[in-house]
Amino acid sequence: MRVERGGGEPLEYDPTFKGPIRNRSCTDIICCFLFVLCLLGMIVVSIIGYAHGDPYRLVYPTDSQGDICGLGHLKDKPNLFFFDLVTCAKLGPAVVTGCPTPQVCVKECPSKNTVHMVADRSDLICLDKVDLNQSPYKEMTANELVKKNLCASYYLNSKPIVGRCVPKIFSDVIDTSTKMVDSDSNTTLERANGDGVTVKDIKEGTINLLKFFKLKGVAELLFNDVLNSLHLIAVCLLIGVILAMIWIVLLRWVTHVAVWLSIILFICLFGFATGFSFYKYIEVKNTNVTEEFQLPETFKFELDYFLSLERTWLIFGCTSGIILLLFLLIILGLCSRIILATNIIAEASVAVSHMWSVLLWPIAPFLLQFLVIAYWISSMACIASMGEKQFYNGTSDIHILLNRVPCNPEGNSTLSELCGFVKYGGDTYKTAMLIWMLFMFFWLMNFVLALEEMTLAGAFASYYWAWDKKKDIPTFPLISSFFRSLRYHTGSLAFGSLIIAFVQMIASALEYINRKLKGSENDVAKFIVKCLRCCFWCLEKFLRYINKNAYIVIAVHGRNFCSAAKHGFLLIMRNVLRAAILDKVCDFLMLISKLLITAATGAVAYFWFQREVPVVDEYVPELNYFLSPIMLVILGTYLIVDCFFDVYSMAVDTIFICFLEDIERNDGSRERPYFMTKTRNLRKFLKNKKE
Repeated sequence: MRVERGGGEPLEYDPTFKGPIRNRSCTDIICCFLFVLCLLGMIVVSIIGYAHGDPYRLVYPTDSQGDICGLGHLKDKPNLFFFDLVTCAKLGPAVVTGCPTPQVCVKECPSKNTVHMVADRSDLICLDKVDLNQSPYKEMTANELVKKNLCASYYLNSKPIVGRCVPKIFSDVIDTSTKMVDSDSNTTLERANGDGVTVKDIKEGTINLLKFFKLKGVAELLFNDVLNSLHLIAVCLLIGVILAMIWIVLLRWVTHVAVWLSIILFICLFGFATGFSFYKYIEVKNTNVTEEFQLPETFKFELDYFLSLERTWLIFGCTSGIILLLFLLIILGLCSRIILATNIIAEASVAVSHMWSVLLWPIAPFLLQFLVIAYWISSMACIASMGEKQFYNGTSDIHILLNRVPCNPEGNSTLSELCGFVKYGGDTYKTAMLIWMLFMFFWLMNFVLALEEMTLAGAFASYYWAWDKKKDIPTFPLISSFFRSLRYHTGSLAFGSLIIAFVQMIASALEYINRKLKGSENDVAKFIVKCLRCCFWCLEKFLRYINKNAYIVIAVHGRNFCSAAKHGFLLIMRNVLRAAILDKVCDFLMLISKLLITAATGAVAYFWFQREVPVVDEYVPELNYFLSPIMLVILGTYLIVDCFFDVYSMAVDTIFICFLEDIERNDGSRERPYFMTKTRNLRKFLKNKKE
């Protein structure tokens, strides 16, 4: 039988080889020790963060004294009030270093527009240390209190957003150049220096300020939505699991029907999406909706706003149409390959049916990854909030602000000089700790993924190389493969995942540089960074493919990582065209199944949270952003379905690698029989290969 060349000499016949070897030794021991040392280093860094950090600092607003609103002695004052938002407008993006105006925690945000010149003394909003009934403040006039940064010169009708008092001017279409006035006395609002306060000033100041805080606030609101709708989210995820199990049963017994049914449903889904999007585009366009007044980006959270824009539906329609067209072209061009890929999937289904426990195996790595993520997030939050309170002299001059001098609020004798809290110190060593935790996060996540792949590869290889599929398969193939992987190949798993972690760290650095260059006019630098990002994305995908094949070879032959990677790479190169096309076609078919199940579950969640299902209407809570639980359902369903179908993908890859070895070592004769099943799935594939 002729074997495709290009990847070295084909494997030779070995009468003693009967699948995953049992007598093996530990591989890549040095990398195993390095992995353990790095884990210990990560634990030490986390302990330092837990000892010196406070995650509440990242969630709740902080006043000028560095005290957290809503906690401790400020428990009854959850909202933060800014004395002069106009100073935030002058800083622009530099507001992330702190808005140089006094900030104080208040029980409720102001409910009207007032200037200090006409306000009652009892209505002034002042620093916590200012008691207007005690000396020396009792003898001061309102104007003196304002000039010395002890009380606010004005305040506006506001509402709390993410714990900050934000003026209610964004809901009205008004002239931004108009000066603001006190609603009661009709007096023009003025700052402490006598300048008038305009709507434009306040809008710019508030927008700049909330650009820094909006992620915190959105996270808080999303968390509340998720917490209130947790019961419905769990039900939707359970529906996704049931649909996935039904689809897996169909793949086992009617593989060809299930595959082609998924293709047809995918075409119908995107055909409907395309038609509906263009229908809505025409409908919205005919309503003559204008966009004269645009809300700031910070406040564009409502779905209704986006769905009222004609360009939204135009983008949906064009995107769906392009995907549909590309899909049809792929189907027409790869129709024959889809039939062959279906045979491989059918064989993988038979392997899964002999080891139903493999479908539950993704739960173990999923829980491990969940623990890694939870541990990493908690550690990062503590580390990021480390350091002592740092106070700086206030100024509205951006050039002075970036180089301002630290001060001591306790020893500040000049009342007119603002000495306000800005941040928690210790950025130098804290940054290094955060980078180290990010690197270990990548390494651990890839290690768990590698362990999952090698364990499944060992189990499916035991099935393939069993002469009698009913008797020769080990009693507990999955457990045996798991302990072999940890006992002998922890170093190899660490080696392969370390390579991916390095690439991901470089990609993260490039992403950081790309964000920094967004406001730059250096087009050459932007182009170079984008090219590098693309190259490292491709490199990561290539290395993941090489690693997966290496883990399969390690699971079967017990080699070290480099030797196994070379073995798998040369084996694929000797069958490069067939392997590349078939592998991607199988992945494509699996992706379609994932998307269909995810789309079906997402549709159920959408109608439920839109109160379109009367049966569950009373159980749907009031939500800030009703899309938040829906997006979580879609994401969660895809992750769950991805875990199930990753088992199939690993079965396909393992069986295909074993199949290529089988046809190189054996020729199907009585002396050198094939280990593949005698069913028509792989035999038909082999017949096409010979032809």
